[in-house]
Amino acid sequence: MKPGRFTYHAPTRLEEVLGLLAEHGDEAKVLAGGQSLMPLLNFRLARIGHLVDINRLGTRFSAPVIEPGRITIPALVRQRHVEHSEELLAALPLLGQALREVAHPQVRNRGTICGSLAHADPAAELPAVMSVLDTTFTLASARGTRTVEVADFFQFHWTTALEPDELLLEVTIRRPPPGTVTVFREFATRRGDFALAGVAVACRLDDTGAVADCRIAASGVAPTPRRLAAAESRILGSTLDPETLAAAEGAARAEVDPATDIHASAHYRRRLTGVLVKRALADAASQDTERREARQV
Repeated sequence: MKPGRFTYHAPTRLEEVLGLLAEHGDEAKVLAGGQSLMPLLNFRLARIGHLVDINRLGTRFSAPVIEPGRITIPALVRQRHVEHSEELLAALPLLGQALREVAHPQVRNRGTICGSLAHADPAAELPAVMSVLDTTFTLASARGTRTVEVADFFQFHWTTALEPDELLLEVTIRRPPPGTVTVFREFATRRGDFALAGVAVACRLDDTGAVADCRIAASGVAPTPRRLAAAESRILGSTLDPETLAAAEGAARAEVDPATDIHASAHYRRRLTGVLVKRALADAASQDTERREARQV
């Protein structure tokens, strides 16, 4: 199938983009990588009057900014760029772990970090990743610029805090504190498919291996990335021993309420989430052990 008729715009300045979004509102969609948008238009699951292609905005929108305390990812940064940036992945290894699971290399070559976040598919990897990192979203419109914390950005299936006249200009991720280990795990029936469930973990452990802080988010089991507060609370102060891991698995399973669809039952997704949490935390414990042993050499 082919999309319905629309007017194509190719602005070269941010002010033009924001002006078009202000003028056309709900009738306009932004094209960055197009890996989510174009299939929706081709199958006529979405209809628009105006397509605003932002790919001519310039290089300042296509390169991450890596600073001592934070990393900023502007609107046109491709997923493949991040996946192959040694400097960025050294600062945020969780991004690399998750991006390797996103679709296929051809998709990641064009797809953007901000585009995936703005699309807000609840089964996607990146929203869950941002939910366990200290992330701020910068939204721009002709009315001005505002920032939204990650806890307030994702609101429902494919729904975010973005207003119709706003562009997701960039995301800013503060560097995790020392001692933080991160893990991403998911399960899909075929490589590159959307996962039946996924889990992102960011744990900070002290010098004894005890958990000082932990954030766990699940994807594919709720309308938005789901922070697993009960599982987080269960492991605080522990050394991630087998008994604690089993308790975290049970807590995670109990606090998700996924839907049944043609791919998996709610019962299966619930059990899968618990297993993924247990395995991710075990990986985190192993990473921390390796880190502390390396410091002693």
